[in-house]
Amino acid sequence: MSETFRSTPSEQQWSGSNGYKGTYAENASVSYENTENTGSNEVGKALLVGVLGGLLSAAGYLVYQRLPEDQKERLQSQAKTMLQQRITEIRQNFNI
Repeated sequence: MSETFRSTPSEQQWSGSNGYKGTYAENASVSYENTENTGSNEVGKALLVGVLGGLLSAAGYLVYQRLPEDQKERLQSQAKTMLQQRITEIRQNFNI
């Protein structure tokens, strides 16, 4: 940018009178100075959630396998009923 468009004298740094402090602000919830680390943090969180979800589903499957047949049938019928109700609700919402 040309020096003729500066609102402050060229020997003076940017004015802090408007409260702007560049990419760092004490009260800001996001700082853009460390954007490299946020990508790896998000990947780590996603990986952790995936692993925990896998462990929980495996544990649920093991518990389900040990149930007596009548309880399995009851669970299956409850799941089918809930799914049918949800499909009906979605169809009503979208007027299908």
